[in-house]
Amino acid sequence: MNEFIAEFIGTMLLILLGNGVVANVVLNNTKGNNSGWIVITMGWGLAVFTAVAVAGPISGAHINPAVTVGLAVAGMFAWSKVGLFIVAQMAGAAFGAFLVWLMYRDHFNSTEDGGAKLACFSTGPAIRNFGSNAISEIIGTFVLMFVIFYLAGPSFEASGVEGAKVGLGTLGALPVALLVVAIGLSLGGTTGYAINPARDLGPRIMHAILPMNNKGGSDWGYSLVPVIAPIVGAAVAAFLFMSL
Repeated sequence: MNEFIAEFIGTMLLILLGNGVVANVVLNNTKGNNSGWIVITMGWGLAVFTAVAVAGPISGAHINPAVTVGLAVAGMFAWSKVGLFIVAQMAGAAFGAFLVWLMYRDHFNSTEDGGAKLACFSTGPAIRNFGSNAISEIIGTFVLMFVIFYLAGPSFEASGVEGAKVGLGTLGALPVALLVVAIGLSLGGTTGYAINPARDLGPRIMHAILPMNNKGGSDWGYSLVPVIAPIVGAAVAAFLFMSL
């Protein structure tokens, strides 16, 4: 398995399990219907655990363009590989979202709430204020990236710029999963904590494409917030870490 395939599969698993738990909670007539925010945050944490466990040994399991850019800004990942990783992550996220739709297709069609359907693909703000929403995503991604740097900084530095395996896998799957659970429980209530451009944009594109009854819009007016703000948050974390 090469790095591109590892990032594709890792991000696909992340979205299949992460958006899958959202579908299980919010769509009609599922076994997990209305089981709540704790189930969603735990499901996302375990999705990260699974993705990192699979992709970590091969690519470092960035599974997130913000992580890839953050590492590159810090000089710990080659800029020449950034585009390749992001393409793999976006494609993997889109395919993972397709699998969620395939798995829950009957439940999508039996759910009338278009907002609930969209939530199974991409994030949205609890209170729509783009400035505040962006700040939420910046802070959430800053915490993700800064803690990753802080815990695994020596390993990153030892790997060098050309070390393809530098990433979340350097930390190990469990610490990263617990970090994402912490972010979701504490900081996720404002925007749904995208903290990952691929996690939001790839599935949002699939929502726009895939057929569903009473689908509703894909909220493209909000879509730049969970793409740009996480990259800003990761870059701020990289600059701060380098200055310490």
